[in-house]
Amino acid sequence: MDELETLREAVQCSPHNIPLRRHLGQTLLNRGLAGDAELEYRDALALAPDDAELKLGLARAFFQQGKASHALVIVEDLTKNADASPRACVLHAKLLAGMGDVERAIRQYRRGIEKDPTAGDAEFSARLGIDADVGASETVGGKVRAAWEGDASEVAAAVERPTIRFDDVGGMESIKEEIRLKIIHPLQHPEFYRAYGKAIGGGILMYGPPGCGKTHLARATAGEIRAGFIAVGISDVLDMWIGNSERNLHELFEQARRNRPCVLFFDEVDALGASRADMRQHAGRMLINQFLSEMDGVKASNEGVLILAATNAPWHLDSAFRRPGRFDRIMFVPPPDAAARAAILRLHLRGKPVDDVDVDHVVKKADGFSGADLRAVVDVAVEAKLREAMKSGVPQPLKTKDLVTAVASRKPTTRDWFATARNHALYSNQGGTYDDILTYLKLK
Repeated sequence: MDELETLREAVQCSPHNIPLRRHLGQTLLNRGLAGDAELEYRDALALAPDDAELKLGLARAFFQQGKASHALVIVEDLTKNADASPRACVLHAKLLAGMGDVERAIRQYRRGIEKDPTAGDAEFSARLGIDADVGASETVGGKVRAAWEGDASEVAAAVERPTIRFDDVGGMESIKEEIRLKIIHPLQHPEFYRAYGKAIGGGILMYGPPGCGKTHLARATAGEIRAGFIAVGISDVLDMWIGNSERNLHELFEQARRNRPCVLFFDEVDALGASRADMRQHAGRMLINQFLSEMDGVKASNEGVLILAATNAPWHLDSAFRRPGRFDRIMFVPPPDAAARAAILRLHLRGKPVDDVDVDHVVKKADGFSGADLRAVVDVAVEAKLREAMKSGVPQPLKTKDLVTAVASRKPTTRDWFATARNHALYSNQGGTYDDILTYLKLK
């Protein structure tokens, strides 16, 4: 039996064995299964919430998935004490470098490798110029002087042509209708919009708990209008060299303009457009100014460029992004309701051997589960059937009880998000931006 399957089976037999769960999480990370590792570390932390190794593992899982803001929250807490783990310091350095705060990145990296030289990363060290014994005098404006000659490479994001449509997205009907009004109808009926002087383009910001389909919906929007699709991650923009982040962002907008109609999708947009009031670094403010200028189309028209963005933390986004003409539609993407969960579950079961599964019964047991949680439920059920098939030599189809058992073994990952969102909606809700959260939680 494969080592990973053996570990998973061992964890099922001994779910409270924290060292075993740590080992499973590390194995998942080593195999590049960061999403699965995240779920495993979350489950383990529910049992041992103060375990520093589990927290670091979760931060690494976030980092591998490009969820820099999530990882940063964890490692900042882990590195605030003098006895911080060397590997936590190195991960913190990588996150700081990605944000452009290179001086702090150097300090944290050196702090980590002084405690444990084996925690170092030769490639990252070379990027920081530490191999050349770069000191504080070798930094300019918070950036390390180039350790090599020549300019940074050009940004070359892939322009996709998605084939999925709204029919492939379970539920979210009200959000789909809003996107039709804002994006799809202007492209299908341009003459009506031009008659009223309404530009074709604009921005929509989607927010909500992770795993509820924001990225999938953005890709389906491009497929619905047969437009190009450019997915922008934090690493596609942020660069440690002065001015490069702004240049990268400009080039991404230019690429979208060259391929119009085009959907330009920013995932975790709060990492690129965090509130300037909270920033200490001048470089971060310059990047936000560039972002706002590109959205306004100051030097080039954005006609036909459709800007979608997703965030799990809209309260960290600079308020200037919510001005009309920028992200002038802010939509809450909640966990799917019962009908949407049923649609999502049917999508995940498509193409798999099933035996008269009562989907409605399963989703009643999965209240609060996100789309990603439901996918994990199907994966867990399939793995259980595979284990049975390995022993019996005869594969059996999935049944209702298999899925119900899988649901019972998991907790909805949306709970942690709502614990934070509730406070923002109650106490930092200027202009009623987060009223949808209060309505969902039945607090309004």
